[in-house]
Amino acid sequence: MPTAVLLALAAAALYGASDFLGGLLSRRTHYALVGLVGQSAAAIGGLAAALAVSAQLSMGAIGWGIGAGLGGAVGTLALYRGLSRGRMNVAGPLSAVGAAGLPIPVDLLSGGEFTALAVLGVALAIPGIWLVAAQPGKRGGDSAGGAGVAEGLLAGLGFAALFVCLGRAGDAAGLWPVAASQLSAVVVLAVYALASRRGRQGRAARTTGAARVPWAAVWTGVLGVGATVLYFLSTREATLTVSAVITSLYPAFTVALAALVLRERTSLAHAAGLLLCAASVGAFAAG
Repeated sequence: MPTAVLLALAAAALYGASDFLGGLLSRRTHYALVGLVGQSAAAIGGLAAALAVSAQLSMGAIGWGIGAGLGGAVGTLALYRGLSRGRMNVAGPLSAVGAAGLPIPVDLLSGGEFTALAVLGVALAIPGIWLVAAQPGKRGGDSAGGAGVAEGLLAGLGFAALFVCLGRAGDAAGLWPVAASQLSAVVVLAVYALASRRGRQGRAARTTGAARVPWAAVWTGVLGVGATVLYFLSTREATLTVSAVITSLYPAFTVALAALVLRERTSLAHAAGLLLCAASVGAFAAG
């Protein structure tokens, strides 16, 4: 269990860093282009990792990988759109609520077993993530306060699908499910980016058309595929719930980077949430 916790926590750190960089770039360049460049790098990395590990191809595992990629593509597009429109401590944390919540009933329905400490870890993590997602006192009429909320929730559903599908892929096919997820995601993002560019008219279209390729987004893909591999390895060592919930703590790293680099203020609710998240990791590790 400690190995799985460390792998999932490392995945959370990489996902958080990737989301921070992706959100930052999406404020200057269209989020679909940022996502496509990053996902292209992730697809290359995922394919290279799969080829480096000797394993037998399995159509079932590849199918789960494709499903994971579709969920990841939806999650990436929604999250980058939210991060480009709102505060980084709104869209990112909200995406984790769904990402952490859905795998739990799926695991239960599949006969997953929970220790007392695992139950405690979940009980601490869910409110912890929610508190991290809390916004500083904003009135409902403040449009800036609501920016990124819908996108964050949609991203959570997409990432939950990613977690569940990769958790179901098994380990017989090596890292091919990861490669399949990254390759299918890049197809979705390419289609979306092309349709989005064609759909923009007038001044917006001219501005975007003149935009340079955000090559720095390659690092979002490098971080993202590294996180996906670590999460996939974690599911081999623990239940889906443990791996998914701990990995879903990635917004804590996004919020921390936003506070350090962008000087975004964190409230007492954020601080309390971070403490609960840390306590949940301790509970999982002890279990």
